Amino acid sequence: MIDTIIFDLDGTLLDTLGDLTDSVNYVMRLHSFPEHTPAQIRSFVGNGIPTLIKRSVPLGTDEKTTEICITEMRKYYKEHAQIKTKPYDGVSELLNILKDKRIKTAVVTNKAQDAAKILCDNIFGNVFTAVIGDDGKNKLKPAPDNVFRAMKIVGSDGKNTLYVGDSDVDMQTAHRASLPAVGVLWGFRDRAALENSGAEYIISNPSELIGLL
Repeated sequence: MIDTIIFDLDGTLLDTLGDLTDSVNYVMRLHSFPEHTPAQIRSFVGNGIPTLIKRSVPLGTDEKTTEICITEMRKYYKEHAQIKTKPYDGVSELLNILKDKRIKTAVVTNKAQDAAKILCDNIFGNVFTAVIGDDGKNKLKPAPDNVFRAMKIVGSDGKNTLYVGDSDVDMQTAHRASLPAVGVLWGFRDRAALENSGAEYIISNPSELIGLL
């Protein structure tokens, strides 16, 4: 019986694409770089802000400028992370059901730790036992390190734990942590990407997760 679920954040619990797109384009404008569409940003996300910016700046941008852009992105996004961001339909209801069933839940994301914690607290309250993001100290997904940290905090041995995410990075993370990988279709990647990255289960609606328990 599943007693613990570890979730990705962006593209899984929260639709953050609007605020991420606006924040990236703010930084692009500062440097007179070309801006990006939401569809382009959707394809760039999943590995944290540094990688997002490296994929967003023009090819050949020097390392110093790229690092400046990363710093600017972190600052601007922290202050503008909850303008357009909202839970996907059915997610809040799912989390309430899991809480009622006494299923332990945690978030492991490549988003900056402070932004992740603020968003989870403001939008979902105290639902999650642990919210773990990029604190600059631990390896990011697809490394399983933060998943192991989350399992230790919530008291899970991994035998009865699912990992739920929307991207190939998430599926790889689950496998490296020896957890079943549940891919969601309402996020930033399509079915083919999830299947190709080895998702054991694919769901199209949050309520379908209850059936996997």
